[in-house]
Amino acid sequence: MSKFEKKNRLATEEQQKLLLELCSALVVVRRLEEAANLLIDLFSKQEVEMIAKRLKIARLLVQDKTYVQIGEELKVSPQTIARVNAWLGQSGVGYRLVIERSKDVTVPAYKGVEMTSDWAKIKRRYPMYFWPQLLLEDIVRGANNHQRQKLLNTLRVLKKSGQKNKLFNQLTTAIKTSQRSGLKNHKWKKL
Repeated sequence: MSKFEKKNRLATEEQQKLLLELCSALVVVRRLEEAANLLIDLFSKQEVEMIAKRLKIARLLVQDKTYVQIGEELKVSPQTIARVNAWLGQSGVGYRLVIERSKDVTVPAYKGVEMTSDWAKIKRRYPMYFWPQLLLEDIVRGANNHQRQKLLNTLRVLKKSGQKNKLFNQLTTAIKTSQRSGLKNHKWKKL
């Protein structure tokens, strides 16, 4: 999560008000899918994973699992486990409440739904992380048939030379996506 400089910090009263607003947003969520959508909108994929791991670490610590067992299961460092353990020891009221209330709840099986179901929205929200892919998608979207044919020929040359890399795969994906979204050029299907 982002660190804030002192000059950008809100007053304590404003921080508490924001926390309560966040809590009220969490309270109005009723279904698992709604909660997932809210977390996806609020946090990056890494932040969601980090928060979920902290909760799972707390659950495993309450079940008396060892640091080694937790580390192997969740691929986390002993320092992360120790930090969650310290939070549990200092207060841990929120962790313990969630663990107690959810002990009989079964999490449904994974249905193949991406955590970032609106991936295009995420890419547009964080363009600096995805700029090569976004650039390629924009180029393909704005290309006329002649330009698309040139791109296709370039991909064929790269494919034959064995120089397939991440950029090649992203360009291929962008072309196939543009084809599915209505660009009519049957030659693209040859990839």
